Amino acid sequence: MDTYYNPADLDKFGDMGKNAPELWKAFSQYYSKVFAEGALTEREKALIALAVAHAVQCPYCIDAYTKAALEKGSNREQMTEAVHVAVAIRGGASLVHGVQMRNTADGISF
Repeated sequence: MDTYYNPADLDKFGDMGKNAPELWKAFSQYYSKVFAEGALTEREKALIALAVAHAVQCPYCIDAYTKAALEKGSNREQMTEAVHVAVAIRGGASLVHGVQMRNTADGISF
């Protein structure tokens, strides 16, 4: 299937360090620390990442964190619920910006 986002490109992510190795190294170290076990488990972090991936609509991230969430022990019910959390937050953010529309409209008279 032809898509704008080629799933095979996810495997090329590391190529982003070819022309900026020091930046890639710094990003990779930070990224590894972020996803390491801490106050949150690796499973919880994978679920958060999966939800954020949907909120920012990154198909590569959706693929990667679907796999990571499953590998870390999440099930489809948990993953689906995490996606719904992202939907609720994104939808709520759109709605609350409606206040800006209402404020602008209130200031315009025709």
